Amino acid sequence: MSDTLKSIARNMTELLEQAHESIVSMLLAGNVEAALGLLEDCQDGAVALGTRIEELKKTSDVINVLEQYCETLYVLHEKILKTGTADIKSFKEALSQNLFAIKESVRKNILERKTAVFLPYKVSMWDSLESVWKAADEDSACDAYVIPIPYYDKTADGTLGEMHYEGHLYPTYVPITDYQSFDFAAHRPDMIFIHNPYDEYNYATSVHPLFYSKNLKRFTDNLIYIPYFVLEEIDPFDERAVKNMGHFCTAPGVIHADTVIVQSEKMRQVYIRALVEFAGEKSRGIWEKKILGLGSPKYDKVLEDAVNITVPEEWEKIIYKTDGGRKKVVFYNTGLGAMLEYNEAMLDKIENVLKDFFLIREEIVLLWRPHPLMKAAMQSMKPQLLKKYERLVVAYQSEGWGIYDDTTDLDRAIKISDAYYGDPSSVIQLFRKVGKPVMVQNVNVLE
Repeated sequence: MSDTLKSIARNMTELLEQAHESIVSMLLAGNVEAALGLLEDCQDGAVALGTRIEELKKTSDVINVLEQYCETLYVLHEKILKTGTADIKSFKEALSQNLFAIKESVRKNILERKTAVFLPYKVSMWDSLESVWKAADEDSACDAYVIPIPYYDKTADGTLGEMHYEGHLYPTYVPITDYQSFDFAAHRPDMIFIHNPYDEYNYATSVHPLFYSKNLKRFTDNLIYIPYFVLEEIDPFDERAVKNMGHFCTAPGVIHADTVIVQSEKMRQVYIRALVEFAGEKSRGIWEKKILGLGSPKYDKVLEDAVNITVPEEWEKIIYKTDGGRKKVVFYNTGLGAMLEYNEAMLDKIENVLKDFFLIREEIVLLWRPHPLMKAAMQSMKPQLLKKYERLVVAYQSEGWGIYDDTTDLDRAIKISDAYYGDPSSVIQLFRKVGKPVMVQNVNVLE
């Protein structure tokens, strides 16, 4: 809830109470004209508060009470104007009852309410925020907004390229608010959740600069970062492993956030050690307070019941044999890191894997799911590899013996797969969480 609205509502109820006392004093002193003027001021104040609430599209309960109050003020004003006096006792009772109703409605619907804003950018990463959003959405004292934000591909020279917006791709049960229509300054949310920590320092993509973490801090007192990934657990006392984690732990979103929620207590200790190494021992207290090891919403999502999973008909034709039996499904993951490290060798590996799985296609289905930013990253950093990569993809799709999954639904792919094969990736941790076997490919081994 906007701090501005809370402040206006709190101040207005206090001013109305003071005004009521002054009006009674004026009537007792026979100063009718001043009393009428102050009654009009009370009505103007109530209208201003109601208008502000409507602008922010908040609850209509307070507006209804304010309208009743304005009606009472009008009746009292007209009675005094007509008779030149008022029954002070009934006058005080009428105003007191209305003011009590306003205070109660403001307390319940404004002062005690929270506003939580969720700012995903790629819908495929929505699972890193969804369970937290669900809890906020189910909280009767919280207004939860899901506001997908635009992002850009990065060009080879690091400038912003094509813009993408995926607000139309979210599940139907997630109500979407247009980022262009939400006034962050007016609402000033109690909490803003992000899952992209890199700001301008991601080489493949960039969210719109307006939504960099350093800018979002201006609009909330609690910017909350939850990583879009989960990692293999690391020993906090393994100095080399902690050092290798540095680029995750010291990203701008971590530094600027007021709260950071990571997958475990052990990972919390890793973040704290990396950040202390980055900022100095005197900063330890800051990180110990900021970093919380509460778990990852990605685990919540992958552990959900698979009953409601919808498998495309064209996938089912590949997965099931003519006799009705089901083939094993292997999730094949190709990641950005391996492509950027191995270059042409990675393309040779992919080609080799596709040939091998083609030979066993009657018993095992390959579900190839490349990193969602693969093409964007190659276009920005490895453009010389893009044509060959796209030829491999087109050939695989046209042959029709396997599944190419470039949809936004990672969890569906995990749930219908029997095993994982591919590059080191945070997806491995999700397969392990649900107890499915994992095999990591060696790019240098070709068969």
